[in-house]
Amino acid sequence: MFLVFLRLGLTSFGGPIAHLGYFRDEFVVRRRWLSESEYAELIALCQFLPGPASSQVGMAIGIKRAGLRGALAAWCGFTLPSALLMILFALGLMRWGQALPADALHGMKLVAVAVVAQAVWGMARMFCREPVHLALALVSALLMIVWPQALMQVGVILLGAGVGLLLRRSSTVIGETGLAIALPKRYGGWALSIFFALLLALPLVAAWSGDENARILDAFYRAGSLVFGGGHVVLPLLQAEVVAPGWMSASDFLAGYGAAQAVPGPLFTFSAFLGAAMAVGPGGWLGGTGCLFAIFLPSFLLVVGVLPFWAQVRRHALIQSALAGVNGAVVGLLLAALYNPLWTSSVRDWRDIALVLAAIAALMWAKLPPWLVVLALGFGGFAMAFFSI
Repeated sequence: MFLVFLRLGLTSFGGPIAHLGYFRDEFVVRRRWLSESEYAELIALCQFLPGPASSQVGMAIGIKRAGLRGALAAWCGFTLPSALLMILFALGLMRWGQALPADALHGMKLVAVAVVAQAVWGMARMFCREPVHLALALVSALLMIVWPQALMQVGVILLGAGVGLLLRRSSTVIGETGLAIALPKRYGGWALSIFFALLLALPLVAAWSGDENARILDAFYRAGSLVFGGGHVVLPLLQAEVVAPGWMSASDFLAGYGAAQAVPGPLFTFSAFLGAAMAVGPGGWLGGTGCLFAIFLPSFLLVVGVLPFWAQVRRHALIQSALAGVNGAVVGLLLAALYNPLWTSSVRDWRDIALVLAAIAALMWAKLPPWLVVLALGFGGFAMAFFSI
């Protein structure tokens, strides 16, 4: 299990949607570990849960194949390559950042603008097909732009769930599940209890103790618990937790996010870069590893917690309606992040706009891999400055 997912972790470029395609080829078509219907059920489950969908699908496949140890092996294999690369990038930026061409780093920030713009467009087409969901996304974006606090992000998610419940359709039909995973319900109960206990207790411990390590653990665990809609949505949550209190400069934050587009595996390994490069906490390898575990722990607990009850949960139209509203709200969260900090911190003049448009065209129409676009824009930013275009 570890070796299979390690190979995927080394080769799976392109973000969570591409990862799901790689998983289908590997586990449904080639190895036949899952049927098409079972794989579709796993995707539905992981879209329902907060957290990184592709990593959660991998954990669930691990559970189905080899129990809880299989989930850990799958996560370690898929996450290890990109986590190592992101920590190494953080250490290099801290040690030799002054020697790196500033315009090359600026080009990497522009990649982040293009990637998030692509994500906003794709998610809006998927989740905002009805006018009310589009209006919800715009209102959510406006709220986040005017009040860019972490608490407002939680409020926006709750607003989306509330709107979804108000607009629920009693005629919604949810099909029967075809997914069979032999995981005891007591495991699910324990996992959900631990998830909610940490979510409630960590902020209290951080506030009571004043310890910076407790604050970091709370920030990354909370970010991993509240991210609906895929890896890119973690950007505004982490930006509010890391940049706003001064743990890291906006410039380094965006450079790391740009670099995260060039590595395979889950986007949540951006947390390893943050933990290694932040001005608070242990930093380095210890800080990167700690933040990585903190942000992925909620995903593991939720997958283990919900799988035994999934057959009953998914049939409730009420939950489906709330999730539809949450999805509309997270489009607004990502739209707000596209404006601030991405656009306001990265785009300086018409040359930057040209590079962003070129990157969007390369990603959306030319279908170039993100790592190639990162390299191209890094070189493009340096070339424009060198030739004073």
